[in-house]
Amino acid sequence: MQLSPIVQTLKPSATIAAAARAKELKSTGVMVYEFTLGEPDFTTPRHICDAAKQAMDDGATHYTPATGIPELKQAIANAYKADHGLEYGINQIAVSNGAKHSIHNVLTALCGPGDEVIIPTPYWVSYSALVELTGATPVLVETTEESGFCLAAEDLAEAISHRTRLLMLNNPCNPTGAAFPIETLEAIARVIVEKDILVLSDEIYEKLIYEGSSFKSFATFGDDVVERTVIVNGVSKAYAMTGWRIGWTLAPVELTAAITRLQSQQTSNPCSISQHAAIAALSGSQECLADMLARFAERREYVLQRLAKLPNISYVEPGGAFYAFFNVSQHFGRPLGGGKVVNNATEFCTALLEEAHVALVTGDAFGAPGYVRLSFATSMEILEAGFDRLEAFLTV
Repeated sequence: MQLSPIVQTLKPSATIAAAARAKELKSTGVMVYEFTLGEPDFTTPRHICDAAKQAMDDGATHYTPATGIPELKQAIANAYKADHGLEYGINQIAVSNGAKHSIHNVLTALCGPGDEVIIPTPYWVSYSALVELTGATPVLVETTEESGFCLAAEDLAEAISHRTRLLMLNNPCNPTGAAFPIETLEAIARVIVEKDILVLSDEIYEKLIYEGSSFKSFATFGDDVVERTVIVNGVSKAYAMTGWRIGWTLAPVELTAAITRLQSQQTSNPCSISQHAAIAALSGSQECLADMLARFAERREYVLQRLAKLPNISYVEPGGAFYAFFNVSQHFGRPLGGGKVVNNATEFCTALLEEAHVALVTGDAFGAPGYVRLSFATSMEILEAGFDRLEAFLTV
């Protein structure tokens, strides 16, 4: 069977692959300390689940408009007005099967062969693959630990060419947890306007911001910015609704119409029941957000305390999301736990899993050789035991 050239070169998601390897080891009876998936470990709040049950009882189990019911679009618009002072009509909102689907829609509607898409590194593993699926070329712009892993406006300007279609910006960032300073975002926004390109602003972690950091939606920097901005968001991370698969875009009317045409041929509507659950998430009590954020903040503090004690690593404190991203390259080329010598982050993660039964994701997948990502969206008990094993692995 002859597969398409693009699919032949497509690699599976590194985070999902790492989780699968951990699951395989678990199936043999081994206790694995799992820190791979970017998924809240909390149960979806009860009032959201109750809304889904009510929707089923009410018969809301049929096709809906391709990009979502008007009631959900209005709830999204209301949330952006309340949270960010942004005015969006429902004809500017497209609801999709999760934020990843929304990103794919945007790239497919905007990009093609010969186009370039700028992606700051480290970046979420699917960004470059989704760009390549359109035939466009990812242009990777390196950020550094010293910069807090935040893209500098001057580096963006230098990377822009006549082929540049858009910038993909993730704030707060997966995998680094970097929350962009507002002045840095504003400088990037001025470049976007000056160079007249678009920005896909992935704001899926906007509700997960820790003390000392702040969040400002990219579209809030002026009318000339909002008309060049496509916001991607969803309910997965903030409301512990990863499996419900509801994401959305807020974009200019013309692009939203194109996404609607695309999705009508591609998947039709997102799950009808999940749409009603998402209305409850956005319109109901927000106390659950504060409760989950407080627990994430407690875990973050613990992770930072343990990272500070690990030998020969470096890191930037995450300002948002639920990830720790740290440099383990000083441990390459020397025996680690079990006597194994590793030469890169991928080998490091493999050895750590096989010998210490701790599962992390290699920074090689995020465009950051030498680094590894740890998700602290898990229990304190697992964090404590996992760090004990990681520390022992590094100090042998």
